[in-house]
Amino acid sequence: MTAIKQMMKYEADRDKEFAHWVTGVVGAEKIRQCIQCGMCSATCPLSIYMDYTPRRLIHLAREGFKQEVLGSFAIWLCASCYSCTVECPKQIKVTDVMYALKRRAIQEGAYPKRLPIPVLAREFYKMVRGHGRITEGRLVFNLFLKTNLLKMLGMTRLGLGLLRTGRFSFFKESIKHRKELGALLDAVKSSKEVAA
Repeated sequence: MTAIKQMMKYEADRDKEFAHWVTGVVGAEKIRQCIQCGMCSATCPLSIYMDYTPRRLIHLAREGFKQEVLGSFAIWLCASCYSCTVECPKQIKVTDVMYALKRRAIQEGAYPKRLPIPVLAREFYKMVRGHGRITEGRLVFNLFLKTNLLKMLGMTRLGLGLLRTGRFSFFKESIKHRKELGALLDAVKSSKEVAA
């Protein structure tokens, strides 16, 4: 019965603003021309692990089912291999759409909270914004601290080995012109917000 409920969608659940936003995403200009052939799903090496296949996700996105799309694990499993984009007969840039959906999910906080990928993206951006570069040791520590502390404990031996050989560091690294970089990143971020 639950599977049937997941398949049924209602007009009242659609978000027409979201559907309009999706059609304006760079790479999704032709999303309305999607013929639902399934080539994107057939060529995707990870579609068997996804809650929604790329074909179904494209359909849900263009119809405005925002909660299902942004709450989906499929957008986070996308490996960015571009197989779907290459094989699409309508030349829809499915991988670019997936990236846009990830960004929107992060902006709206619509992803599973302990999922490592959006946490990594946020922590990476914070480090680059603050220091101009990342410190791998701190990045990994922050990632595990916010997602799965027990998993970090299981990787202690590997981490110590990387520290010992100098391949890993906890010392902050930064660039000289951090303020200029911060201003540049802020300008890019505000231009994207205006475009959305």
